[in-house]
Amino acid sequence: MSLSARRVTLPAITPIVLQKRVIKVYSEDETSRAVEVPSDITARDVCQLLILKNHYIDDHSWTLFEHLPHIGLERTIEDHELVMEVLSNWGMEEENKLYFRKNYAKYEFFKNPMYFFPEHMVSFATETNGEISPTQILQMFLSSSTYPEIHGFLHAKEQGKKSWKKIYFLLRRSGLYFSTKGTSKEPRHLQFFSEFGNSDIYVSLAGKKKHGAPTNYGFCFKPNKAGGPRDLKMLCAEEEQSRTCWVTAIRLLKYGMQLYQNYMHPYQGRSGCSSQSISPMRSISENSLVAMDFSGQKSRVIENPTEALSVAVEEGLAWRKKGCLRLATHGSPTASSQSSATNMAIHRSQPWFHHKISRDEAQRLIIQQGLVDGVFLVRDSQSNPKTFVLSMSHGQKIKHFQIIPVEDDGELFHTLDDGHTRFTDLIQLVEFYQLNKGVLPCKLKHYCARIAL
Repeated sequence: MSLSARRVTLPAITPIVLQKRVIKVYSEDETSRAVEVPSDITARDVCQLLILKNHYIDDHSWTLFEHLPHIGLERTIEDHELVMEVLSNWGMEEENKLYFRKNYAKYEFFKNPMYFFPEHMVSFATETNGEISPTQILQMFLSSSTYPEIHGFLHAKEQGKKSWKKIYFLLRRSGLYFSTKGTSKEPRHLQFFSEFGNSDIYVSLAGKKKHGAPTNYGFCFKPNKAGGPRDLKMLCAEEEQSRTCWVTAIRLLKYGMQLYQNYMHPYQGRSGCSSQSISPMRSISENSLVAMDFSGQKSRVIENPTEALSVAVEEGLAWRKKGCLRLATHGSPTASSQSSATNMAIHRSQPWFHHKISRDEAQRLIIQQGLVDGVFLVRDSQSNPKTFVLSMSHGQKIKHFQIIPVEDDGELFHTLDDGHTRFTDLIQLVEFYQLNKGVLPCKLKHYCARIAL
């Protein structure tokens, strides 16, 4: 018996090669950058790529936005969304843009849910025993079995008309409904308005001008697939807190636990820019740094966080004073007026300082980067050329505080509280209110910066 060998030819395994595309991303100052990316890249991956290329510190607030100028709409692209899918919904003639900037409010509802769900706007589909905390409301949104109902009056743009009508709306897991009879929630009086599975929620940037909206707090449902203005379902709230509640609730109902995973695990991407291939950002490595005291014979670790913070501030002030002295003594060692001028001008290089921008522009920048307590910027006063204005967000409102110059013994100081607390320059003032609330409603936490790509 003879055995014959038979050669078996296996089919060749072809590696899957992801196609690459070039996308253009804009920053707030309208500078742009073209980036070559794989076809399965997520919004978070694009942010990570731009953070690396521009050497920014990643504090998880960097966000990609979809901007639709022809209809005046904008939305946050969720971290897990595929960018190419977003681009595929754009019409050929539309001048849509991707923007890269900070959004401090992106996941703020996980940190401070009490600010996002006002008691008068929330009810429950089933009977609940006792009071429900904002944290429990948030957990209900993430659950598949229970959900809170968001309800209240909204202005709705009538289909195919220019007029707006004030109607009572109710948000449930199955979609958004409106009542045909006052505030009745009876099934026979509820009419379906929009679902959110195949639509995205956008914020209106110029609702009054473009759509004749009765207030500035507009938002709308837009189908995923390209469609004209007639397909938009425009709504308008009476105030910012109400709009924020509606938009946040819709995001939570649409994406559920995916949003929580984005918040908890910001580096889990789908493409080659995921956490496996990107080295840790500077902000992560800084968490391992410790404050040291070298003033004695032996160095020691400063354990007390308050002491460490005060030492850091003192070092910063000392470093800046040396820099001011060096600048002031250059060519004229005795010129005190030159030193004063240097103190006045040193803030211009700070990322939180915005030179000659208007009150409206300041408000727009803060709203863009998130109405979170402590988001701020400093700008020149338009009404008084010798003063400055601190614009900040608190309680989902923007407040403006005048920084007044005070002269004492030939020296110029800056103050927010009629001279009770004085500062030699604006940097010292900002650093103080980052550590102390003082006369402000809260501490300064996040500065509003215009970045360039």
